[in-house]
Order: sequence, then C-alpha cells, then structure tokens
Amino acid sequence: MRVALGADHGGFELKGAIRTHLETQGIEVRDFGTHSNDSVDYPKYGFAVGSAIIKGEADLGILICGTGQGISIAANKIPGIRSAVCSETYSARMVREHNNANILAMGARVIGVGLALDIVDIFLKTEFSGGRHANRVDLICDIERGEII
Repeated sequence: MRVALGADHGGFELKGAIRTHLETQGIEVRDFGTHSNDSVDYPKYGFAVGSAIIKGEADLGILICGTGQGISIAANKIPGIRSAVCSETYSARMVREHNNANILAMGARVIGVGLALDIVDIFLKTEFSGGRHANRVDLICDIERGEII
C-alpha cells in the first residue's frame, strides 16, 4: 500500500507521528509536507495529496490540519477525491466501507495521537463494500461530472 501524507503547520507534529507509525508497519509513505511548524496555506497540501491519488502515485491519503476541515475541503475540489474528516474510529470505518473515501482528514487540535493512530489503522484496513454503496458513490461521481441524477 502507498499512502500520501500531507499537513499544514497545525498538523505538522501529528503528521510525523503518523508517518513513523505507518513506516514501522512497512507501508510506503510519500510525505508532501509541510516540513516545519512555520505557517503555511493548507490548500496546497490538500491539492498535493489529492493529485497524487488521482495520478496513481498513492492508493490512499491522509491529511491533517488544525480541525481537518479546511484541508479536506481543499482536497475535495479535485474531481475523483472523496476526503472525509474523522475524529473517531466508527466514521473512519464507515467512510471507507460505504463511501469509498480515498482520503482521511483529521484535526490535530481535535484529537490526540493515540486516537489518531487508531483511526488511521482502521481507515487503511477497511475495504469498500460495494453493492448498493457503489451505486451511491457512482451518483456522487455523476454529480461531480455535472450530470443530472
């Protein structure tokens, strides 16, 4: 599995903990930054991670900012990206299983490291269930393409 990882300054430290956690599991990580606590603009990192997924350079992505919201909104502007903010494990499982989310977003100012790592593990291990959920994801894609549903 290849994971694209990105964060702004608010998520920099949590991103480092997640990167270490993934690498100790043998997961290939591509870190798109930021690489310090200096203030940066989160949309750049949402775009970089989302683009890596669309280009096939990564299978899934993880984004972190202060709340997870802004960076997720930015990533969701890329056609084909389904980024979801999760602050607990149940939602992390459901967004993969039912919505085929390809990016997990989290808020470093909302959750602690231990919970974040649990959320990451569940997100990465959960498969899309397809079936009736595939029809719904297809409808989302239709909307994205500007087709009337």
